[in-house]
Amino acid sequence: MKKYSLVVSLLCYSAFGFAQELLNPEEAVKIALENNFGIQISKNLESQSQNNASILNSGYLPTLSTSAAANLSKDSQEATFQDGRSQAVDGAETKRYNASVNLNYTLFDGLGRMYTYKALKEQYALSSLAVRQSIEQTLLQLYAAYFDVAQLDERVRIFEKTLANSKMRLKRAQKRFEFGSTSRLEVLNAKVDANTDSINLLQQIQSLSNAKRNLNLILARDLEEDFSSNPNVRFVSDSVLSVHRFTYASNNVRLLQAERNQEISVLQLKAQKSNLLPQLNLTGAYGYSEGVFPATNFLASSNSRGVSAGLSLNWNIFSGGRQQVAIRNAKLAKESQELQELQIQQEVERDLRNAEGNYRNARMTYELQIDNVITAEDNYNRSQKRFELGQITSIELRQAQLNTLATELSRIQAKFTAKLAELEYLQHCGALLNVAF
Repeated sequence: MKKYSLVVSLLCYSAFGFAQELLNPEEAVKIALENNFGIQISKNLESQSQNNASILNSGYLPTLSTSAAANLSKDSQEATFQDGRSQAVDGAETKRYNASVNLNYTLFDGLGRMYTYKALKEQYALSSLAVRQSIEQTLLQLYAAYFDVAQLDERVRIFEKTLANSKMRLKRAQKRFEFGSTSRLEVLNAKVDANTDSINLLQQIQSLSNAKRNLNLILARDLEEDFSSNPNVRFVSDSVLSVHRFTYASNNVRLLQAERNQEISVLQLKAQKSNLLPQLNLTGAYGYSEGVFPATNFLASSNSRGVSAGLSLNWNIFSGGRQQVAIRNAKLAKESQELQELQIQQEVERDLRNAEGNYRNARMTYELQIDNVITAEDNYNRSQKRFELGQITSIELRQAQLNTLATELSRIQAKFTAKLAELEYLQHCGALLNVAF
């Protein structure tokens, strides 16, 4: 009796769980986009790239600096003048003061900063693609975790139904035994089957609790937050899938990243070549200086202020071969990036075709599983009637019950497997974020 009381309490717990707040996939996606730690980190990296790609980090702006100094010296001096006079001063003080504002600007650097600035812009675009990739991967994890919860929700309901049928069969067997129309063995078999179904239900309820914690972890919220899921899925039409299949080359995030990396390697090569050209710099300054001198000096004091400007040309004709080596390495990096882009194109094409095949197969499997469920349920209903008429044994009835249970579980798994296969297919098409589910 204690064992059945425990099962009843777990059934009540399960029913209470279904009454919790409904968490739809759309709401789960919204929460994940706001809270998920991985997405937040990738967005911070994107912001850093945006800062690096600003005009403040481009080298196009001049540098402005200021400096000031004050010096005091006190020493014993002896001076001999041109006319033969000499003079000695003990504790002669010399005071000097100066201050300046300095401006430096590079007028021409061989176009190196232009290529570097463009490369930084490409890096920013690449970081934006990284954010998108992080969101896509998180959404796939989210949907997998959500469908795991939904699947276990349905499995719990199925095992509850199976247990209820087993209890009914046990009750009938006990009554038939009391009237002497069956043996004690049938009662024991029915009791064992009911106990087995109770254990299966306990395991499913525990698995459901674990799956909810996994989903809450992805949503970055309280792990014990309870909710119910929506088991219904809606598949994208074949016409929409065909459109996204046709345009995958311009939308797949890996292909877009490869294009950006290739453009960056080209710009880096140009930046290295720009070092072979001369550099023209503009300098300007406004300065002030003042000095107070001892009697041994020709001047008692001096004071000056004014503006100065100048141009300087610097051409590093030969740097010991280091620049040539850097250019060669940049060329090799560009060639490697081109090869990597070709490799990624092949990998994406392979992954896309595999994902398409997996999706088509999963959809067909799901449709077949639906037919299996209909057949198994009809067989079980017929078996129940034949069992009540004494035409089959309890073992045969149990086998029909297990067949129905197996087909129901397979149908549920096939449904969510097909939906996840569709989502993975859409990700390879580059349309995961553009389709409503």
